[in-house]
Formats: sequence, structure tokens, C-alpha cells
Amino acid sequence: MDTTSIAHANQERPLQPLGGWLALVVNLALTALALGLLVDFIVGLAHRQLRMGWGELLAAGLLAVWGGVSIAGYFTLQPNEARVLILFGAYRGTARTSGFHWTNPFYSKRRVSLRTRNLVSEHLKVNDKRGNPIEIAAVVVWRVQDTAQACFDVEDYENYVRIQSESAIRHLASVYPYDYGEENELTLRSGGDVVAVALRTELQERLARAGVLVEEARLTHLAYAPEIAQAMLRRQQAESVIAARQMIVHGAVSMVEMALRELAEREVVALDDERRAAMVSNLLVVLCGESDVTPVVNAGTLYS
Repeated sequence: MDTTSIAHANQERPLQPLGGWLALVVNLALTALALGLLVDFIVGLAHRQLRMGWGELLAAGLLAVWGGVSIAGYFTLQPNEARVLILFGAYRGTARTSGFHWTNPFYSKRRVSLRTRNLVSEHLKVNDKRGNPIEIAAVVVWRVQDTAQACFDVEDYENYVRIQSESAIRHLASVYPYDYGEENELTLRSGGDVVAVALRTELQERLARAGVLVEEARLTHLAYAPEIAQAMLRRQQAESVIAARQMIVHGAVSMVEMALRELAEREVVALDDERRAAMVSNLLVVLCGESDVTPVVNAGTLYS
């Protein structure tokens, strides 16, 4: 991130406007005074006292004009809402206190929501670290933290959040493999919270320029692209079969070893190497075979 540009970024300045109800009472009083002066002018005009009435007419006109202009100074703020106040192109401050307010009627007032928002990205087709095409999507929970940066440092902060989020998700997918990483290698599927933290950190670095705080970022969709999904499914099935076979063989060898040891310790039968090898072979066939084995009973002697 360019620290020079961040150092010269706009910073929010708090501004506390006047209470709207107090300003309303004052403006109503000034309006009533203007009406009183106008009535007095009309009464004076009826008695031909024009020289004394022109001052009252001028004062009544000025008060009436001010009353009309001051109406533009009233505004309301809801909770978790702010107004950025600008006077002839110059930033003057940000009002954050909810309620009914009045400020300089010549201020331009830009509304900014401070509420937490969700951005759900589209399903993006990207390549992972190994070049496999995958589909990925994420949800980003964010809110405006600095209203001055959001309004003045980027053109459209909502669109900026959307585009930068998509860019960060694409970059994240290229850093990690989808699955089947090397030993102790983090993958998108197995990463879980680590991948989510990495995504949030990168997003925060990108969106700090716009005065946006990223509260949470997490993957919501992760799958192989359709063109390789079937091939990867067969690979997963093959690896599952291999893993199951390894477990079966390991268990069968342990059982054969235990059977031979028990026979020898209890001196049930003495087997030479050839008979021991045949027994091991038969037991492994029975234990590792996929179908049921039909045994053949030897009715003669051991060596017949």
C-alpha cells in the first residue's frame, strides 16, 4: 500500500451543528418580527408616514429573506448516519449526532450511512496456485469508518469496495492451492479461519484508502470449475479408495500378526515356514477381499 498517498489523505473532522428546535424557535420569532414590521409599515403608509416606514420595510424584507434561506439549514440524522458538510467546495466537518439539527444554510450536505453492510461477491472463475480452474465467492462485512476519505479520496466508495473485494478474492485464490497441497501446506479447503484472516487483512489494506473498515471476510463458495470437476471427482474417489485399502491392509496385517503370536504362545499348533506362509496368505485373502470367501475344510491331516 502506498503510505505516501495515505499520509496525505483527507481525515474526518467532527462538527457539532446547532439544535434544530432552538434554531426553529429563533427563526419563527424573526419571521413574526418581520410580519410585525410589515404591518407597521402598512399602517404608517395609511397615515402617510412614508419617511419613517422605509426602514421598517427594509428590515422586514431582510428578515423574510433570511427566514426563507435558513430553511435549507435544517436536517435530521438517524442513528448510524452522518452528514458531510461542504461550504463552496471546502470540507468543513462531519456531523454524526442523531436528531434534528440546523447549520449554515449554504453548506452542501452529503449523507453517508455508517451501518454495517454485506457484500456477497459473484461466483468468480479463477486459477488456484497450481493453475487449476476453480469457482470461488466470498462475503465481506464492512462499514464506513472515515467519512472524509469515503467521500473525497475515491470516486464512489461503494463501487470501490465491490471492485477491490473481487480483486482481493482473485489474488487469494492464486496464492493457495484448492486442495491436495504439499506436506503441511495450507489449502483453500483446509485453511478455514486462516484463509479468512488472510482475506480480511488484504481487503483492509486495499480499502483503507476509502476509509472503510472490514469487520469480517469469509469464503461462501468453493468448487472446481465444471470442465475439470468430473476428473477431480474421480481423483478424489481414487484417493478415498486407496486410503481405505491402506487402512484395511494395516488392520489385516495386525490381525494376522496377532493370530500367529497367539498360536505360538499357547502352543496350539507348530507351523513350519511354508505352512505359516500359507496361513498368512489365506488370512490376508479373507480379511482384505471385497467379497465373501468360501472356506475349504481340510478333513485330513495338516500335511495332506
